[in-house]
Amino acid sequence: MKLVLNILGIIVILFLMWLLSYHRKQVQYKIIIKGIIVELIVAFILVKIPIGRAILSVFSDGVTKVLSYANDGIEFVFGSLSDPSAPTGYIAAIQTFGVIIFVSALFNVLYYLGILSVVIKYVGKFVGKIMGTSQVETFVAAANMFLGQSDSPILISKYLNRMTDSEIMVVLVSGMGSMSANVLGGYMGMGIPMEYLLVASVMVPFGSILISKILLPQTEEVTEIGDIQIDNKGDNANVLAALTEGGATGLQVAMSIGATIMVMISAVALINGALGIFGLSLQKILGVLFAPLGAMMGLEGEYIMEAGQLLGSKLVLNEFVAFADLGQFIESLDYRTGLIMTVSLSGFANVGSMGICVSAIGALCPEKRSVLARLAPKAMLGGFGVSVLSAIMVGIITLF
Repeated sequence: MKLVLNILGIIVILFLMWLLSYHRKQVQYKIIIKGIIVELIVAFILVKIPIGRAILSVFSDGVTKVLSYANDGIEFVFGSLSDPSAPTGYIAAIQTFGVIIFVSALFNVLYYLGILSVVIKYVGKFVGKIMGTSQVETFVAAANMFLGQSDSPILISKYLNRMTDSEIMVVLVSGMGSMSANVLGGYMGMGIPMEYLLVASVMVPFGSILISKILLPQTEEVTEIGDIQIDNKGDNANVLAALTEGGATGLQVAMSIGATIMVMISAVALINGALGIFGLSLQKILGVLFAPLGAMMGLEGEYIMEAGQLLGSKLVLNEFVAFADLGQFIESLDYRTGLIMTVSLSGFANVGSMGICVSAIGALCPEKRSVLARLAPKAMLGGFGVSVLSAIMVGIITLF
């Protein structure tokens, strides 16, 4: 029965994306079939094949170990406040957001040294050969395995004005369907297993291209850009400058996330206060509205409603709020349920992301601002679909 629901879920997600398509008759079904097959293969390698799981586990342990070094700096600055077991307990602003600052600094160094760009470039070429997409759009889709919706477009900023609307759609969908590396530590601090998060990240490029090419098929002539060149150093003079600038950027990100979470949780409390008069809450309403997705992901019993509430929170509020809720009970879940829920929530697709994408990418290429504003609403729904589709794919593989 779960397999039937999963297959139905794939059909429903793809059909909804088709209904949202700008050019339904031009949709290339070959790329859809190819994308589904590749996603299933990737999920199979990561979840079922022993060597794949071993590599994922080693990589997960490595990332977790690197992130743990952030605790030294956090402890030096905040002392006992950095210890969750201290009388003060868990303080998200210190113990979680401090990791975000460290990872941001670390990734800025990797970008300065050119290591990140090389990895993204080769992954992008690999994905492009499989999916048959242009180099520049595939490069961005691959970059979103590591970078966020406002970071990855910077890598190809000088090519944005030559990109078609369909390629821009890939930029938007992959951005909203992805997670940046600097927030993975934050999610992990909330109790989300790094292994689950990495599975979601690896599946981003293929799912993003698949969904994007349904929403807006390639009907314009693509400008052949050739070999993409990236300025690895950026504005940094040396490694130390890259490290400190990355830390400063991470602080801005952490403060922005903290402010957003405070506002969102407070707003939800206010709404629930008003709805309480009628015996309702925002969580209950979202749970009912999105419960069908939980069922189609192959979840059971009470977890169908839980998944509905989490997915609704992610789309209407943001993924940090949803992950915070998931983190409270994920340890009690079995492997399949925990993995599916994590993958389904992995991504920046929410109402606020539309403004972030339009403003951030529009600043890089003002002449594309009107295109970005026009595509953003459907791209947000596409990014949401990327995560749900990936979760369903993972759900299918875990049944065998």
